[in-house]
Parts: sequence; structure tokens; C-alpha cells
Amino acid sequence: MFEDLKKSIDKGLDYAFMNAEKLAKAAKDMAKENKLTKEEAKKLYDHLVAKSEEARKNVETELQALVKNTLKKMDIPSKDELKKLEDRVKKLEGGKKTPVKPKPAPRVAKNPAMKTKK
Repeated sequence: MFEDLKKSIDKGLDYAFMNAEKLAKAAKDMAKENKLTKEEAKKLYDHLVAKSEEARKNVETELQALVKNTLKKMDIPSKDELKKLEDRVKKLEGGKKTPVKPKPAPRVAKNPAMKTKK
């Protein structure tokens, strides 16, 4: 009994992440096994598709919340926070954005006494 329940749960999770083609095949196989009419098979397929989309959306929502919380705990600023800081810096600089000039490479003086022998 417990094993049957576990198998049902596992199957349900598998169906949740199948694409439409695999769901159609699964619905067709289940319809054959359970001797369903075409109308019942269509309803089963529609139900599987709806539940699959619902499960994907739930997982996506949970994953987004997890990532957001993790980034917050790591004290990593969001895109919006960075944009606000950039705007604030521009305002403080008077709206001018001055390019950063690279420092020139140091010059090495040529010393005739340090010539290499050939």
C-alpha cells in the first residue's frame, strides 16, 4: 500500500515536469490501461496539462523567492538598488559622467651601459 502511494506521488511529479508531447503520450497510455473513452482521455490530458503548468508556476515562484532571499542574505544589491545608486552618483556629480582615464605605462629609460652582448 505504501509503495503504491510512493509510486503515485513519483508519477505525479514526473507528469508535472513533462512537456506537452510526453503528457499526450502518458494520457494516451493511461486511457488505454483504464479503457477510457476519447472524451475521457481528452479530459485527462487537459487535466494533466493544467496541473503540469500549475506545478511549474509554483516551482518557479518558490525558486524565485529562494534566490531573492539568498541574495539578500549574501547582501548582494538588486538591479533596482544598483540603478538607484547610479542615479544618485550622477546627480552628485552634476549629471556629468567623466570617463576614467587609464594611467600611462611607466617608461623605462634606456641605459647604454646595460646593453646585452650578442
